[in-house]
Amino acid sequence: MIRVLLADDENLIRGALAQMLDLEDDLEVVAQAATGAAALAAARAHRPDVAVLDLQMPDLDGIEVAERLGRELPGCACMIVTSHGRPGYLKRALESGVRGFLPKTTTASTLAQVVRTVHTGGRHVDPELAAEAIAAGDSPLTPREADVLEAAGSGAPVGEIAARVHLSPGTVRNYLSSATAKLGAANRHEAVSTARRMGWI
Repeated sequence: MIRVLLADDENLIRGALAQMLDLEDDLEVVAQAATGAAALAAARAHRPDVAVLDLQMPDLDGIEVAERLGRELPGCACMIVTSHGRPGYLKRALESGVRGFLPKTTTASTLAQVVRTVHTGGRHVDPELAAEAIAAGDSPLTPREADVLEAAGSGAPVGEIAARVHLSPGTVRNYLSSATAKLGAANRHEAVSTARRMGWI
């Protein structure tokens, strides 16, 4: 029996996934969680074989949860099920040790099969998402540019961004200017929008 943890902040989706997986003879949903922190606590308590994680949750995203589980419970294989299959997210997920990456539009039988695949040490990435990620290429942003751009996403003034990322206002302006130019954007707001659409921040 493959023991499964489900983490998704949308109760309806989480409940539906649990019902679908419980119909499989060899799968058992042993825990459910609505936040990243709750998913980590449930994983520690139940020690599942496979964690099926939503990408976007209120506190920690699915990739952060997968990274922590990889350190704390290396025997638990992680997979992401998301409605945000952006290229940058897929790359980050694979780098963090995630073994499966699927859109929420996938069928119940595919989901169950991927749970089995990752449990036995295999990998599965939705072919369409993989093709999009390859076509998009790598992020042109340095990690620091990405940090500053993400901090700028709230529309805060430069001084506030500088305090948040522990840099001088001048350095923040330089990073914003560089990131905007690399993304071919007209201004920092457009740069933030482009980077988010691609999953680079």
